[in-house]
Amino acid sequence: MEQTIAARSQGQCELCTGKENLRLVAVPPRDATDADAVVHLCSLCADQLDGSQPLDVHHWHCLNDSMWSPTPAVQVLAWQQLSRLASSESWAQDLLDMLYLDDALLAWAKAGSASNDEQPGEVHRDCNGVELLEGDSVTLIKDLNVKGSSLVAKRGTHVRNIHLDPDNAAHIEGRVDGQRIVILTQFVKKSG
Repeated sequence: MEQTIAARSQGQCELCTGKENLRLVAVPPRDATDADAVVHLCSLCADQLDGSQPLDVHHWHCLNDSMWSPTPAVQVLAWQQLSRLASSESWAQDLLDMLYLDDALLAWAKAGSASNDEQPGEVHRDCNGVELLEGDSVTLIKDLNVKGSSLVAKRGTHVRNIHLDPDNAAHIEGRVDGQRIVILTQFVKKSG
């Protein structure tokens, strides 16, 4: 398996292209027995991902290139890290908005993200009481005037890749007409 992954990665980190201190890392929640769920990472990326080193936000600009990798495990890892950064970094949210994962990869990414980021706290729920998760898609159920703007977010507008406000279960963030806005959860329903 090591030789297969080393050949795929061309002897470099599959996230930042670093060439020193490479190691194999399983992309959660999958384990290291499946070569398709393992990536080649440098110690800088691996240590920041597992929390043993402090997060250097500037280092993660490398995801601008690696998120387009044809390797599903790399795409999933890029989605997970961009989701973590999106709450504080607008560039990460922009990249996350561009990144498309099919349903199976998105489920993998969300499952791994949930296992890494589980924290007790309030649950975000839509107008029907359905739990909202980071990266979900929602539909507006009424026209909303956006404060500080002339924008009116129309009923029926589909908002992809929402971000949950960790401090307020009644707020989510999303892009409408290219503008990132705060939306009250009582005015959205989860899209399938």
